[in-house]
Amino acid sequence: MDIYGYLLHGFQIALLPENILLAVIGAFIGTIVGLLPGLGPINGVALLLPFAFAMGLPPESALILLAAVYLGCEYGGRISAILINVPGDAAAIMSTLDGYPLAKQGKAGIALSLSAVSSFTGSFIATLGIVFFAPLLAKWAIVFGPAEYFVLMVFALTCLSGLISDQPVKTGVSALIGLLIATIGVDAVTGVYRFTFGSVNLSDGVQFTTIVIGFFSISEILIMLEQTTAGQKALTQGKRSLFNFKEYLFTLGSTLRSSLLGFVVGILPGAGATIASAMAYTSERKLAGKNSKFGEGDLRGIAAPEAANNASACGSFVPMLTLGVPGSGTTAVMLGALTLYNITPGPQLFTEQPDIVWGLIASLFIGNVVLLFMNIPLVGFFAKLLTIPNFILIPAIATVSFVGVYAIHSTVFDLVLMVGLGIFGYILRKLNFPLSALILGYVLGELMESSLRRALSISHGNISILFDSTITQVLWCLAGFMIVLPLFRYFRQRRKSTLA
Repeated sequence: MDIYGYLLHGFQIALLPENILLAVIGAFIGTIVGLLPGLGPINGVALLLPFAFAMGLPPESALILLAAVYLGCEYGGRISAILINVPGDAAAIMSTLDGYPLAKQGKAGIALSLSAVSSFTGSFIATLGIVFFAPLLAKWAIVFGPAEYFVLMVFALTCLSGLISDQPVKTGVSALIGLLIATIGVDAVTGVYRFTFGSVNLSDGVQFTTIVIGFFSISEILIMLEQTTAGQKALTQGKRSLFNFKEYLFTLGSTLRSSLLGFVVGILPGAGATIASAMAYTSERKLAGKNSKFGEGDLRGIAAPEAANNASACGSFVPMLTLGVPGSGTTAVMLGALTLYNITPGPQLFTEQPDIVWGLIASLFIGNVVLLFMNIPLVGFFAKLLTIPNFILIPAIATVSFVGVYAIHSTVFDLVLMVGLGIFGYILRKLNFPLSALILGYVLGELMESSLRRALSISHGNISILFDSTITQVLWCLAGFMIVLPLFRYFRQRRKSTLA
């Protein structure tokens, strides 16, 4: 049987009434979970996994349910990022940069509808990639070792200079702060306490939920209080809640390029949607030139990261299915689901268990269609949430923030830390330090450290392993270029302003 025959067989499985129902339920639950800051797709899938097994679902149906939850979470995280500047997960950080400014301009509906279509496009293209290129790409991804991953993440951090191209120093400082926060806690290898200042509460480090809600949600509340004092009560929304054809064509190139980039990044085990969305945003910003409105409400700033992170989410299934290596934390949970059913992922899975593989691939197509038709009609409703007066919205956001952080460890310390980070974030925002760079530095910090340590362990402490392979050499060159170019532009602009 050829690829088309297998895919047709997969659709026969995915289109069974019970599997369609599971896809709809999973997409809905995933969207709701994604809306809640800090939970993200890995928690959404983990929550549903025991239910799928307890209900006695066959493995193909269980994977269809979990995949729908995964895709739903990826979209849901963007809703809160666009509406209230609070990313639902790390991959949604890029969506705040232009999504929230668009919402403040009365274009929340346009931003939400465009994010839905861009997400659909990215997922659709990536799923096609799985169908035709999965075995080939899996062989390519396996050449990435710990050294290559470390340098890849260094390159991803240097790409942050594109977020605020005229202030690379502030961007670098923000990323450095994030990296330092990531080092807090007990060293997993040596057991040494790092930057805990004698507090047992910091032994496990600072939780992502506390970080993201503190820096984004609490600082945003302070900004809203400041605006309310100045007389602003609520944001007004325009008459249109959907983008038009001209706006779609304007963003189409960014969407297609970012979809391809996201898919390629997604097949790298451990790279994830966070790196994909950051690289897509920075590359599109550089392509747009200095006269673009990136950071102020450019539609391409929504289309690019949305297409990339959803393409990356689908791409992460490639190493899981073909190599038995999870491409992300979420697919690691789904890999666990396969082991519960005594199924061993790998190349033989495509021939020995075609129902599972091709049923899952077909369900990715169906799940994306379900999400598109489920969320587009709700765009107007979500956009109207911004018209709620601040004196109602602020307590609501604060309540969700405090409950969300307290639910992790149930300690008052986390609440105090959240407020402290929020005040610090407010000060950074006032000084024009990008919080997105800080959060990305925090997210990538732990991954960079683990990759570096594994690489040095393999080489018995010889640092040359970071420069030996062709891949690392190319990535180092690209990273150097990404550092030098923004600095060159920055000092050239300062020189011009001085001469003027």
